[in-house]
Amino acid sequence: MTIASYQPSDVSIALVDDDKVLTEMLAEYLQQQGFTVHCYADGEQALAAITVNGQYQAIVLDIMMPRINGLDMLQQLRQSIQTPVIMVTGRGDDIDKILGLELGADDYLAKPCNPRELLARINAILRRRFIQESALHSVDPPEKVSPQLTVGVVTINRASREVKVAGQTLQLTSVEFSVLLHLMDAAGTVVSKEEISRKVLHRELSAYDRSIDVHVSRIRKKLEALQQQPSAIKTLRGQGYLFADETS
Repeated sequence: MTIASYQPSDVSIALVDDDKVLTEMLAEYLQQQGFTVHCYADGEQALAAITVNGQYQAIVLDIMMPRINGLDMLQQLRQSIQTPVIMVTGRGDDIDKILGLELGADDYLAKPCNPRELLARINAILRRRFIQESALHSVDPPEKVSPQLTVGVVTINRASREVKVAGQTLQLTSVEFSVLLHLMDAAGTVVSKEEISRKVLHRELSAYDRSIDVHVSRIRKKLEALQQQPSAIKTLRGQGYLFADETS
């Protein structure tokens, strides 16, 4: 699928949950919207199918499942693929939400799932890539958006969605890439968590929502692991985040 020409009919979604009633309801709703949906009630079966086929553009993953739980499955998935993952958690399970984000989930949704909200989350994930890739093919007078952006030792390529740190490849999830790109586009300027939530996650930041903090923390740790020094992402308490432009 070419994200830059995103249509629901181009998108295959893996729905992994052992709640048969809920899964059938969500699958039926998403199929009515034009998506192709494959359902799995078993974590091991889903893990094998997803890693072998590599055909999905989004994965909806429940935490509580037989044989292998969603968190363990996510950890194994992130060793080989960066397909966007939306975790489904029990209502109020903040620890599970945070742990899921720390393991590489792009977003989370509490049970019982509202089909329309799930659709909105899936569309937001796909729209991020659509907007980023579409920008490369449209002229923004007086100049065209450059596919490559370099700040300090970090180079990010909008087209290939690759990130290099001093020549070394940095592996990021879809949402981590989008957060880093947004911070680097605004290098030298403080960006609030509210802005990141609106422009990257495409939703308003709610009270006690730590998802942005967790995503930024993961990006920072990955940068520091390659650089062997503090990353350029600075936290300004009460204000937001700053990608320091050392050249300015």
